[in-house]
Amino acid sequence: MAESFNIFREPSELMNLTAMDRQMIRSVIEQQLLAFQQDDATAAFAFASEDVQAKFVQAKHFLDMVKLAYPAVYRPRAVLFETLADDHAPIQEVLLLAPNGDLVKAIYLMHRQSAGTWLIDGCLLESNESLDLAM
Repeated sequence: MAESFNIFREPSELMNLTAMDRQMIRSVIEQQLLAFQQDDATAAFAFASEDVQAKFVQAKHFLDMVKLAYPAVYRPRAVLFETLADDHAPIQEVLLLAPNGDLVKAIYLMHRQSAGTWLIDGCLLESNESLDLAM
């Protein structure tokens, strides 16, 4: 019989993240989502890491990409923060209710800046069809 094990660390083991780090990570994601809701390309772009900004160069290009490729991020009907995990860098999981009613898990890759602030270094989406919505 194979033994199972948990590959995820407990929150207290996450890169020595403080409660303030966790709060700042959540706040950055919330503020970027709000900027998308307001079609504020400049504000949304400001929460992206330098690497992400280098790929898109202009805030408008970034916003246009999010509109097309990430509708659940661009206009979520609901947002639920889940696990903050660590895989060499903090990864914040967020459940999003897409405009079409589909549940999507957004996996935010976070990057700590030298000043101790946090920026979003990428966002991966995965369908969350297995989620049981029964209450």
